[in-house]
Amino acid sequence: MRLEIRELTTVDEMVAQFEVMQHLYNKFTLEKYKSYLSEMIPHNYTQVAVFEGDICVGISGLWSGTKLWSGKYLEVDNFIVHPDHRMKGIGKMMTDYIDKKAKETDCTMIVLDAFTGNFTAHRFYYNQGYVPKGFHFLKILNEDGLS
Repeated sequence: MRLEIRELTTVDEMVAQFEVMQHLYNKFTLEKYKSYLSEMIPHNYTQVAVFEGDICVGISGLWSGTKLWSGKYLEVDNFIVHPDHRMKGIGKMMTDYIDKKAKETDCTMIVLDAFTGNFTAHRFYYNQGYVPKGFHFLKILNEDGLS
């Protein structure tokens, strides 16, 4: 079956793909997801999703913003390929789309975070031309609030 990539811009479109998001956040509730999306969308958040027919097989959040040191950038957030559909080129399809979108919108760079122990993701991102440039530091203030 043919793969198709679509950009999701509304809460309803994003919520319809909740099952795929749960592969990353298995304790996430639909209510929490809807609430977060309602806060995020007004602040330049969208999603890109790959569909095989009507079935979502890959999804990633995208943030656009501007920083003093970088100018305009695109940030990849929660990059997920359904476990049953890995190694089919879906991740590459999404990064190619994200690259094109970043260039079309005059971004100076694309950024993302990958957890330090996620070596499979590291290898994938290296192969897509991403390189580590620093450390993303965080200070957890409320562990119960984390997804």
